Amino acid sequence: MSQVKIFLSGCMGRMGRVITEMCEEYEDTVIVAGSDVVANPNSAFPIYDDPTKCQEDFDVIIDFSHVSAFAKITEFAETKNKPIVLCTTGLSEEQKADMKKLSEKVGVFYSGNMSLGINVLINLVKKAAAQLYPDFEIELVEEHHNKKLDAPSGTALMIADAMNETLDNQLEYVYERQSKRQKREKKELGIHSIRGGNIVGEHKVMFIGGEEILTISHSAQTRSVFARGAVSAAKFMLGKGPGMYDMQDMVG
Repeated sequence: MSQVKIFLSGCMGRMGRVITEMCEEYEDTVIVAGSDVVANPNSAFPIYDDPTKCQEDFDVIIDFSHVSAFAKITEFAETKNKPIVLCTTGLSEEQKADMKKLSEKVGVFYSGNMSLGINVLINLVKKAAAQLYPDFEIELVEEHHNKKLDAPSGTALMIADAMNETLDNQLEYVYERQSKRQKREKKELGIHSIRGGNIVGEHKVMFIGGEEILTISHSAQTRSVFARGAVSAAKFMLGKGPGMYDMQDMVG
């Protein structure tokens, strides 16, 4: 059986370590090298502080690093002419534009969340929004661990954007309400962030009507769900040409 050879960016981070452990259990994937600002002399594969120093041959890049490493890892993908699975959240609009430019040269797999369940939730909330809005008001709550840097989460924005696209971009995102004293407007989509403890990832969309409330939610029990999705995406991207790919392409 041929193995998919992976270069893992952010290999010493929380998700990087989970992916490393997972790939050790698979027979069809192997991490041949990685990059991180943190060194690990006991690593089973070489770790570079700069990905461009990598000498090993590989098939696909998985990036679970930090937005500050975005320019370097995307340049690396372009130089090596290899597909990349971008899992880092909190990208700026400029970085997203650069990502699309990169996709003209290599295959780019990008999703705000690598969970299959979240992508099913997105399909459900799109249908609910189409049927219930504007009679029902929509609020979105996301909860994560206390070490998460970006807020709202990339997944929350992905969910919000999916609903807004379904509704012809009628919704106006509202992230806080304490600065204004006025009643809620129908076009508002309230997005709320909670940070604490070791919460892996909770997302809840509430459709609030005058007489009833519909809640659609997803709970990630462990980080393995995101790692498994990233590894599956790496396998999916093997041999893929230039273009943008996402979870819907893979599960579809």
